[in-house]
Amino acid sequence: MNIYVALSLFSVIIVVYLIITEMFTIMFRFTGLPAERARFQVISLLTGCGYTTKESEMFLSSRARRRLARITMLFGYVFNITIVSAFINVFLSIKLTDLTDNWLSILIPLGAAIVIFIFMRVPAIRAWGDSLLRKIADRILKRGETFNTVVLMDYIGTESIASVKLNHIPEQYLGQSLAQMKLKAETGILVMLVESKGKKPEAAGADTVFQVGDKLTVFGNYKTICRTFDAQESFEDQ
Repeated sequence: MNIYVALSLFSVIIVVYLIITEMFTIMFRFTGLPAERARFQVISLLTGCGYTTKESEMFLSSRARRRLARITMLFGYVFNITIVSAFINVFLSIKLTDLTDNWLSILIPLGAAIVIFIFMRVPAIRAWGDSLLRKIADRILKRGETFNTVVLMDYIGTESIASVKLNHIPEQYLGQSLAQMKLKAETGILVMLVESKGKKPEAAGADTVFQVGDKLTVFGNYKTICRTFDAQESFEDQ
């Protein structure tokens, strides 16, 4: 194997890893996880490096994420053992005289890597891709604008910080102020920030009244948050 074949093999493997990483990251984002945290844990699961943080608790908070994590680990093991070996065997079996254009064999996978990098890093392109994926997720999961959505942001001890998008106001809280709702006393949920359409996030007060379209930053038990706000996990697009 000469240097051109070695570089081609390395480039192809990198491209495949990038594609697989993004695929599994998108799957975890369907379950309501932020992109960067999902991507970090996916890389850890695929490579089997075992590098985890407290964020790994987010992957254990629901049965769907635990199942997907198991699939990711198994896929990563199979890929590392089988697919990489297959690539090496294929390239070793190719006669050097059959490589009519060594530079082309390098440029094609590198070009694919550049395209993936642009998709991941250019804000406008990534925003368009996220919007498209969110629409696909809504269709697959049969969700419309009437569903409240929740995105799990972080864990602190046994409690969670989550972002809740209000596409409708739960009937029991309709027209009530935050003080009248008694969320903290009855559910243990603390509403920290409220972001209304076209406005900056503001600290929630006793006289805060929820409006359709508000995005809430809340703290409490994750399952209780979902149940209280009639919210379902959403593809995270911000």
